[in-house]
Amino acid sequence: MNRVITVLLFSILTSLTGFAQPDISLEDVWQNYTFVANSVPGFNFMADGKHYTRLERGKINQYDLTTGRLTETLFSANEVGNRDFQGISSYSFSADESKIMIASQSERIYRRSSKAKFFVYDRQTKTMAAVFPNDKIRYATFNPQADKVAFVYQNNLYYKDLASGALTQLTEDGAKNAIINGGTDWVYEEEFAIAVGFQWAPDGKHLAYLRFDESEVKEFTMTHYRNEAYPEYETFKYPKVGADNALVSVHVYDLESKKTVKADTELASDHYIPRIKWTKDANTLCVIRMNRHQSKVELLLADAKTGKTTTLFEEKNKYYIEESVLDDLSFLEDGKHFVWTSEMDGWQHIYLYDMKGKQVRQLTKGEWDMTSFHGIDEKNGKVYYQAAKTSPMERGEYVVDLEGKNDQLLTEAKGWNAAQYSSTFDYNVLRHSTINSPSSYVVYDRAGNQIRSIEDNARLKAKMQSYDVQPAEFFSFTTKDEVDLNGYMIKPRNFDPNKKYPVFMFLYGGPGSQQVVDSWRGQNYWWFQMLAQQGYLVACVDNRGTGARGEAFKKITYLQLGHYETIDQIEAAKYLGGLDYTDADRIGIFGWSYGGYMSSLCLLKGNDVFKTAIAVAPVTNWKWYDTIYTERYMRTEEENPDGYANNSPVNFADQLKGNYLLVHGMGDDNVHFQQTAEMANALIMANKQYDTYFYPNRNHGISGGLTRLHLYQKMTNFLEDKLKGASGDAKSPKSGRHPIKLVPTDGAKKKSKKKKTIKP
Repeated sequence: MNRVITVLLFSILTSLTGFAQPDISLEDVWQNYTFVANSVPGFNFMADGKHYTRLERGKINQYDLTTGRLTETLFSANEVGNRDFQGISSYSFSADESKIMIASQSERIYRRSSKAKFFVYDRQTKTMAAVFPNDKIRYATFNPQADKVAFVYQNNLYYKDLASGALTQLTEDGAKNAIINGGTDWVYEEEFAIAVGFQWAPDGKHLAYLRFDESEVKEFTMTHYRNEAYPEYETFKYPKVGADNALVSVHVYDLESKKTVKADTELASDHYIPRIKWTKDANTLCVIRMNRHQSKVELLLADAKTGKTTTLFEEKNKYYIEESVLDDLSFLEDGKHFVWTSEMDGWQHIYLYDMKGKQVRQLTKGEWDMTSFHGIDEKNGKVYYQAAKTSPMERGEYVVDLEGKNDQLLTEAKGWNAAQYSSTFDYNVLRHSTINSPSSYVVYDRAGNQIRSIEDNARLKAKMQSYDVQPAEFFSFTTKDEVDLNGYMIKPRNFDPNKKYPVFMFLYGGPGSQQVVDSWRGQNYWWFQMLAQQGYLVACVDNRGTGARGEAFKKITYLQLGHYETIDQIEAAKYLGGLDYTDADRIGIFGWSYGGYMSSLCLLKGNDVFKTAIAVAPVTNWKWYDTIYTERYMRTEEENPDGYANNSPVNFADQLKGNYLLVHGMGDDNVHFQQTAEMANALIMANKQYDTYFYPNRNHGISGGLTRLHLYQKMTNFLEDKLKGASGDAKSPKSGRHPIKLVPTDGAKKKSKKKKTIKP
């Protein structure tokens, strides 16, 4: 009888309320990773353009791209008899694919650097040998002929002859925190995105390398706590604003004469050498040189025999030139041309030059940014690229002739499209997503025909339905400075327009970055959905200084990082707080790294608007950050004292009125814990109460084990205590308020009738 009543009651309840849907929990997001989208790792395409390889359970398997079928196992760890080999961390092929370089027991150093045991596997003889049996080494790299391997050990450069086994040491002065040969220092690795500091010549007869003399660079020490009686101290060279950088020089070693020449690249003034790259002439090395302000870039051609240099090309910018363009430099096989990307007409575009440095033609044109240069199919005279043509919030894939004609769209789907092309450009794997739909991966051929689907994330899409996620909605508004800004919001579950909801804003906001884009947003998306289920309206706005809207919009922040960005975020908060269904007295903001810097400024300078802010790993004074990044946008403190003084949170600690949570990893080699410690000092001296969480030994990402769960639990509780408060009673809409301008989630932005020229 009781069972019948129970079933009857359940039937009545479900008929009235519908089936109960589960709530999202922090454990789902940051412990069990219930909602992680399936991804397709980067493809290691083979030279034939039709096959690719993948590391699977100790095997390097080759697959047919068009069918997905396993065609061959190229290497199996189980068949190796070498006792020193302990599994595969990563691998790469020689140019002719006859040999495989296998890294084992890889150990991360900083963001892009690592050391490992390296082994060469010969596919013909089925044998494997250690490159350097004695210890872990860095950056083991085949020469183009696959008969030699260069690597860095204890800051010295070596190469090994694979036929004879002979080892040659090219440099002898390498020393920790003093001289680096063949590698890069911390700041180059972090800000110029380069860790390997050497390159083989096309004919394998020369080896060019960078030498860093960081003897005069000041040191920074981090303290690690490892359950020992005394902590462990890690000291490394870290140049901060206005301080000495490493002295960088370029050298070319001749394998036949065994002599080294120094390239003539040095200047009396400070400068950087962010890249070296061989031209199609095996005796000519291209050296990219930039001034310390990073407002001028030069392409120097160095003679491998003499070291003498001539200037091929130079470009100047009244603001700065970003490092991202450096990898787009491509020398054509004809030996007479090269491709370069630039913002010289106010938008990021592709240009063709001859080897005398004369511009032949501009390949792409328009008031939109080319956002990713994929490469050149010289056989068919095509250049492939990604661009934000239809909207700064979207990406499409395009192809244009080397003649600058027949610019064609390759992707029809709205949202975010990103392609990876095979080595021959005959096929590509297209990743597509929107802000409300996780990524799908589909193989297309050159003609645009769909060959097969690799992953559609149908499982995750089903979970989105079962967990009742709320769609992200794009919006735009015009600030008091008559600037149109884009944003997205996630409304609370069971949204009632007659209620007043707390607003939780998220941002990054750094130069050239974007958060308001029509693409899948990853793990934070699920935390935001959890907060929406708990009654928050979550919103994000891209301020001035962010990307894909041209040079003027991005570089308006030059010499005053944080100024315009903070104005825009305060404007966004006021706009959101003025909606009929939001509570202007309960607006919070959260950011990480540059976003933490911004959330701090917003709470302090916008203390009448923001009630709560969370700052994770924030910069709090630009003078404590590194030279390359900071001086690119701000120059030095000596040159720009007002820019530093007026836009560093430590100088505004006395303006704190709301609730402030400071979080930092004590092992952060990037934004040092010093930034938060000094901010705490400023708050204490201003007698301001604040909350703080610190994470021993954790780096800038603050992760490992249950660390992320722990952090997000703290942030969730902080918002519950300091921002959310009472749930807000249903009230009549505010009079005189204008409804928000919602735009379709395909990313198309409604243009404002008002226009304003943005001038830095």
